Amino acid sequence: MGAPEKKPNPPPAILVPRVFDFPPAAARTKMSVPAYDLMFGKLSLRALFHDYFHQPGKGVVDAGLLFRAPLDDTRVDLAATMSKNGGEALMRWQRDVDDPHNFVDILASTSKRMLRLRSAAYYPSIGIGAFGTFPLLMENRASSEDYGVMGLRYVSRNLSIGASFLPFPFPGEVPYGAWLVGRKGNFSAGLQYKPLSGSNHAMPFTDLKNWNCAISYGMRSTSPLDPSLLFALELVRNTQLVASVYQHHILLKQENERRGNDHITGRLSYLDFGLELATRVNEDKPVDNADKSMFQIAGSWQLNENLLVKAKAGPSKSSAALALKFKPFFTASVTVENDHLKGTRSYGFGIHARDDETAESGYQSVYQTVDPDTSILTQTKVNFNGESKKRKFQFDSPPGNFENLPTELKPVDGVL
Repeated sequence: MGAPEKKPNPPPAILVPRVFDFPPAAARTKMSVPAYDLMFGKLSLRALFHDYFHQPGKGVVDAGLLFRAPLDDTRVDLAATMSKNGGEALMRWQRDVDDPHNFVDILASTSKRMLRLRSAAYYPSIGIGAFGTFPLLMENRASSEDYGVMGLRYVSRNLSIGASFLPFPFPGEVPYGAWLVGRKGNFSAGLQYKPLSGSNHAMPFTDLKNWNCAISYGMRSTSPLDPSLLFALELVRNTQLVASVYQHHILLKQENERRGNDHITGRLSYLDFGLELATRVNEDKPVDNADKSMFQIAGSWQLNENLLVKAKAGPSKSSAALALKFKPFFTASVTVENDHLKGTRSYGFGIHARDDETAESGYQSVYQTVDPDTSILTQTKVNFNGESKKRKFQFDSPPGNFENLPTELKPVDGVL
C-alpha cells in the first residue's frame, strides 16, 4: 500500500478588514449636497475629526438604531438616534441598494421639532441631477430656507457644476448658492457662491465675502487598499485661509493562522492622520464663527474590522475615542475629553445597533483576503453548516485600477 497523498498547502493570504463604517453618510446624501462641500479632502477630515467623538457632559448618552428591511426589499431602511436633547427618526428609500444617488427620505425630529422631506434624482446617461429639501412641519420658520431648497447639477468624470435656489424667497433675498468644481489628474479646484445668511445686498456677486475657493493635490487613489496623501488650501469668505493635510496608511502585521481553507500570513490595519490650520488673512471684524483661528490634529487607527481607536488635539481641548463592534448588532463607543483651559475632564458614551450584513445574507461570517502580490482579492462567505463560497476580484494597485473591487474598497471619490 502506498503512502497517502499529501494535500498541498493553501497559498498564503493576507487578511483585509472591512471598513469600520460603510457606507459613509456622505455617500447616501451626495446628490443633495454641493460637490464643493464633498471634495478637497473634506469628507475624510470630517469623519476623522468628528465621528465617534461624542459631546461629553453629565448624563450624556448618544444612541442609534438602523433597521434594515427584509431580504425582499433591501432598498428601505429606518434609522433612529437619541440624546438628552431629543431624538430623530429617518426612513429612507433608494432606487437600488447599490445606487445612493436616487432616493427619498423623511426625517422626524423632536430636538428641532420638525418633519422634513428630502429627495434626489440623478440620470448618469446625461449627467443631470436634481435635488430638494422641504421642511413639511416646523415650529418656527425664521427664514425662507425653512420653506425649502431646490437645486440642479451637471456631473461628469472631471466636472461638477450646479446651483441651488429658494422656491419661496423673501422680498429682496439673494440667490441661495452655486458651485463649480473641476479635476485634472491629481489637481482639483473649485469655486462656491454662498451668500451670508439674510444678505440682501443689491449686488451680492461682487461681494467677496459671498465666495469660497479651494484647490487640492492628491497622490494615489482614495481606496482603503491604497496609501494616499492629500493637501488642500481653501479661502473662506475672503477672510480666512484654511490649510489641511490628510494621509492614509496601510499597516501589515505578520501572522500565521488558519481560517477555513486559507493560510493567513498577515493582517492589514488602516491608519489615518489629519491636520487643519486656519488663520485670519483679513483684519475686518469676523462675520461668523467660521472666521475664528484654529489648529487641530487627529489620528485614527482601525486595528481590525471590530476595533477603532481615535485621538485629536488642539490648543484648548484634546480628546480620545474608542469604538468596538459586537456582532451582529451593536457598536459601542466612549469619548474622553480634556479641557486644558479649565483643567477639567469629561466623558461621553454612545451605542448604536444595526443588523450585520452577514446575518441578512444568510452567512455566519464574511472575510476578505488579498494575495501577497496585492493583485487578487478573495471574498469568502461561510455558511452556518461550515460550507464556504469564494468570489475573486482582480485589481492592479500601482496604476490605481480598483474598479473590480467590492464597493467598500473602491476609491471613495469614485463611489461618490
